[in-house]
Amino acid sequence: MSEAERTAAGTAAGHDDLGAANHSPLRVAVIGAGPAGFYAAEALLKGREDVSVDLIDRLPTPYGLVRFGVAPDHQKLKSVTRLYERTLGDARLRYLGNVEFGRHLTADDLRRHYHAAVYAVGSPADRRLGIPGEDLPGSLSATEFVAWYNGHPDYQDLQVPLGATTAVVIGVGNVAIDVTRVLAKSNEELAQTDMADHAVEHLKGSSVEEVIIVGRRGPAEAKFTTKELRELGELLNADIFVDQADLVVPDASRAAIANDVNAQKNLEVLEGFVNQAPTGKPRRVRIRFLLSPVEIQGDGRVERVVFERNRLEERGAGRVAALPTGELETVEAQLVFRSVGYRGAPLPGVPFDDVACVIPNEGGRVLHEGQPLRGAYVAGWIKRGPSGVIGTNKADAMESVAALLEDAAAGRLAEPPEPSTAALDGLLAERGADPFDASEWLGLDAVELAAGAAQGRPRVKVVGVDAMLRAGRARASEERGE
Repeated sequence: MSEAERTAAGTAAGHDDLGAANHSPLRVAVIGAGPAGFYAAEALLKGREDVSVDLIDRLPTPYGLVRFGVAPDHQKLKSVTRLYERTLGDARLRYLGNVEFGRHLTADDLRRHYHAAVYAVGSPADRRLGIPGEDLPGSLSATEFVAWYNGHPDYQDLQVPLGATTAVVIGVGNVAIDVTRVLAKSNEELAQTDMADHAVEHLKGSSVEEVIIVGRRGPAEAKFTTKELRELGELLNADIFVDQADLVVPDASRAAIANDVNAQKNLEVLEGFVNQAPTGKPRRVRIRFLLSPVEIQGDGRVERVVFERNRLEERGAGRVAALPTGELETVEAQLVFRSVGYRGAPLPGVPFDDVACVIPNEGGRVLHEGQPLRGAYVAGWIKRGPSGVIGTNKADAMESVAALLEDAAAGRLAEPPEPSTAALDGLLAERGADPFDASEWLGLDAVELAAGAAQGRPRVKVVGVDAMLRAGRARASEERGE
């Protein structure tokens, strides 16, 4: 019998139920310390006084995509971490960084030490194009490029061939715009951000002159937010180019966005780009539509991308589909970034929908064969798919935690055999885990901020895991007067 089958329904043998008046505090593990994990922890702390939350992440640093996904030139978006710091400061919460689910902890372990677990691990993988030549040197996913320049330790050694003159970014969402801005900006601009030092240094040698953003559907269907799109026309180091022929919007598309203010504003901005005269800036940004990549070609490396032109067809219910016309176009390029979305990855011992790439759930309750899996909940992208902005995760997490607290009050959670923090800590020690706590993270945070202040930057990131652990612990020890 599988782990899921043992706990899908009913109380495990020898376990007591957790009722509203029994067995406090309520012990909950939150797996993943990105926005969804923090919002889940916050909702738990606000929702029940007698609660003990362990917020667990495989990296020493918290904040997930806020640290490793938000563009380095968008510092205002990172200010949300001040709210997360309040959550870290609650005495009922422990931060356990540098602890990996599936290696140091299993789903069975969580059932042994906690009343419930909330999985908030995001969608770490990228979607592939599924075309010939996709794996040629010079073809990268936007996911790994963003992680590289943001200082994610898993990607610090990524090889980014910036000897290209033309780069193609496939996808028309905000990540595609982030990648484009990084490629188009001057090194002086990038050096003022919290971009990882290795990326700033490598980008100094970039020979990229033109960046082409390509979407398979039309401008009305693009997923940019208007603010991000508008920034492309305000770049100090690059002129923007949009061809009027690319902005022909069929009636079906206009009808589909009749109530979509963002899409309508995007069209206005794109029309403005058509008429925006170039001023001879060092780099160029072009935006193209109705092109699907069918092959990436080159002799041992990327040299060109073959696209097929599409046409739009109304499919009813406000849907517009992009259909191939058979007309091909080849774009000479030496660098390709695939920015067509993220996808979730399965966790050991946890149900997973291989088609939707999420943990199957109903209102945040994890489902196994259509039935709620006792004590298991999910929040964030791994719950709903990679959609929305940072703040979208708050309501999402609150829904999941409301389900958890409802189940706790109704006595539907099992009492764990070993609910003490000491028992959990002993298990982690046996497994060779080396947890990084909140005081140590705040120590690392202080080190990075101080280094940034000395250089007139928001922060200078420490990248390697060992270096993070050393810097954070040294500063925390110093703060304690040791």
